[in-house]
Amino acid sequence: MDYQYIRTEQIGRVRRLILDRPQVRNAQSRRLSEELNDAFLVAEADLDTGVVVLTGGGDHFSAGHDLGTPEELADRQARPPQEGLRGRYARMYDLNIEMNLRWRSLKKPTIAAVNGYCIFAGWAIASACDIIFAADDAMFLPTNFQYFSVPWDLGSRKAKEILFESRFLSGQEAHDLGFVNRVIPHADLDAEVMAYAARVAENDPFQLWMTKQAINQAEDAQGFTAHIRDAFNLYVLSSTGEADPDYGLRKPEGQRRRPMVQRALDNFAHYHPSERTDTDPSAQA
Repeated sequence: MDYQYIRTEQIGRVRRLILDRPQVRNAQSRRLSEELNDAFLVAEADLDTGVVVLTGGGDHFSAGHDLGTPEELADRQARPPQEGLRGRYARMYDLNIEMNLRWRSLKKPTIAAVNGYCIFAGWAIASACDIIFAADDAMFLPTNFQYFSVPWDLGSRKAKEILFESRFLSGQEAHDLGFVNRVIPHADLDAEVMAYAARVAENDPFQLWMTKQAINQAEDAQGFTAHIRDAFNLYVLSSTGEADPDYGLRKPEGQRRRPMVQRALDNFAHYHPSERTDTDPSAQA
């Protein structure tokens, strides 16, 4: 496959996959997701690759799904999905559940190197990786998205607290809650991730695969994969409900329902006034 929206690099036994739509904060279009899926599978089959690193080009990891850039709209016109709920369900399931579970089960260790915004679908693809290293400027925003890993990432009570309020987590808070493995100065993120990946890649690939399977199966014995599939149905139900006639009307007169990402930015600015909130990613998430 010819890649348009991602780049790949081979450095020793480490394969880097770089999301390459910096002008839209690496919003995940259907085409980008398909390219990323292909790149993961190619790296998995390559005997000279021991570890896969996923990162975002530019200032941000990913601001979420592509909600309608010209490129995405043109792709939808060229490859129109089946109309109605059936088509919407199948498209979202293939792009968000099947792909993320496939990446989670990749036969090689995967590392997400996160800088800047990591919002909604950005959180999901980072969560599908085995390890997450975050720059000290990273800002994470979860929600009830399609690949609903958040209770596993944060624990049930903390997930409720954060999702009910709809707020960002700094890289340090995400680390303190166990979602992020390490927080690294922005300037050192790439070097430290690649150094760690190179050390891991020196180990026997079969032993790494067996170790990864054993840990993933421990989660699956507790219901992880079944939860992901079932929670997707609740997401479809909740998102379909947004089309109800009275959705958003229960607000004081003269007020409008603000996008969740914008509300989260406001909350983050209130609790973390020294952190950057200089751009609005809501058009992508």
